[in-house]
Amino acid sequence: MQLVVGRIGRAHGIKGEVTVEVRTDDPELRLGPGAVLATDPAGVGPLTIETGRVHSGRLLLRFVGVKDRTGAEALRNTLLIAEVDPEETPEDPEEFYDHQLIDLDVVTADGTEIGRITEIAHLPSQDLFIVERPDGGEVMIPFVSEIVTEIDLDAQRAVVDPPRGLIDTEQAEVASSRDAEAEGAAGQDEGDAAKGDA
Repeated sequence: MQLVVGRIGRAHGIKGEVTVEVRTDDPELRLGPGAVLATDPAGVGPLTIETGRVHSGRLLLRFVGVKDRTGAEALRNTLLIAEVDPEETPEDPEEFYDHQLIDLDVVTADGTEIGRITEIAHLPSQDLFIVERPDGGEVMIPFVSEIVTEIDLDAQRAVVDPPRGLIDTEQAEVASSRDAEAEGAAGQDEGDAAKGDA
């Protein structure tokens, strides 16, 4: 099975190094020297990692045959793809590979169906589940423990406890406008009653 483990960013320096946006929980294993990676677009690869180091919190890689800044810039936005055993799982039980999460049913603790995970978006600040709703719409759910309370691979589901408005923003707006209308009507009734007493 092939998994995207990184995306090449801009060139760093003049000796062929590139910054890499890491998309794997095992960068030492997947993005270590000697690793051979397929690419998207396919014509760029395969690429063999020659050296790797961390600089100012960013992973810098140099690939065999890429010796200068021009060669490094030509690789920008290329996805790095590793061949992974589909039965392999991360060592940390709280971590998951993307392929384990894709197609999980998303439900609330009371069993309400939210939808199905179709994609994992890896942002600098956090990961997001892209969830397809039964009506064909999409919702994005932050993959954080406060919201995603359980991942049950055996049952093929993710249990979420979403804050109000995250899943059904329209319902949240309707509820608030309904409350405002109810309060307005109640205020008008009180005003009418006051006029009646006068």
